[in-house]
Amino acid sequence: MHQNDRIVKGDDRLLKMQGKLDRGPVEFKSHIAEQEGEVMAIATHDVISVPPSQSIIGAVEQMTRCGFRRLPVTDAGTKKLRGIITSGDIINFMGGGDKYRLVEVRHNGNLIAAVNENVRTIMTQQPVTLRHDACIRDAVEVITVKKIGGLPIIGDDGTLVGIVTERDVLRVLGAERSALNVEDVMTTSLRVTAPDCPIAKVTRDMTSYRFRRLPVVSDDVLYGIITATDIMRYLGSREVFARLTTGNVAEITALPVRTLVAGGLITTTPDRSINEAAREMLKRNIGALPVIEDSRLIGLVTEFDLVKAFAKE
Repeated sequence: MHQNDRIVKGDDRLLKMQGKLDRGPVEFKSHIAEQEGEVMAIATHDVISVPPSQSIIGAVEQMTRCGFRRLPVTDAGTKKLRGIITSGDIINFMGGGDKYRLVEVRHNGNLIAAVNENVRTIMTQQPVTLRHDACIRDAVEVITVKKIGGLPIIGDDGTLVGIVTERDVLRVLGAERSALNVEDVMTTSLRVTAPDCPIAKVTRDMTSYRFRRLPVVSDDVLYGIITATDIMRYLGSREVFARLTTGNVAEITALPVRTLVAGGLITTTPDRSINEAAREMLKRNIGALPVIEDSRLIGLVTEFDLVKAFAKE
């Protein structure tokens, strides 16, 4: 059994559980060396991108349609990489952080006006990239050290030639048999939220703590998970505009987060192997699995956790 200690500070909730794994620096051992080769072998080549002049809402709609968490921004003619927009940038823009100033200050809170600004106003400029001749070891090192989920790949002339993600790397490393179980690698200190927590508070927490997802817990029972992609999809599907009457962003970010939590939650248990967890994530196209023991949430295992674990073995 895992010992649960709960710390409550205002609206923030932090579930703390004991974990077995001491997460030290990543050590790259021989099996990665055996996988060396051009990162382009595992990357997506035909990358969809948008120009800097694309509207924010246009970019978000593209990401929503394609199921992307990130979208490179390139010059329309040369295809040279100028930036990247991620689901994290979108929740920052919707009220999570400094990019919200575009809505709050320049457009006096009017979301409809703000989403028609150019994507260059909120994109991440000068993103971390890989060269086209990089190897898998390079991708793993950047992903695990810098905690970046997707890396644009550029050619010698600075043009975008591909993109590689945590999921691509996990698909390769997860083929290696591991002796580790989920409880050895899962995150056990979890910041959580409640079903009635306003979306605005969730976007602030995700941005402040650099989380892509938050478990939603009600009376110590897991209600669901809210992800940055869920919030982005809320904007990209245009459902958000159906709820607006004045146009002010506060109308929709005041709604409870349970409005956006999807059903059909997939979970795992602490005694499952990390190979099984990896296969489940890849099969379901999801980035994390809540870990349940005796009907209680005791941890969360993510693609990042698994990539880091496989890389250390």
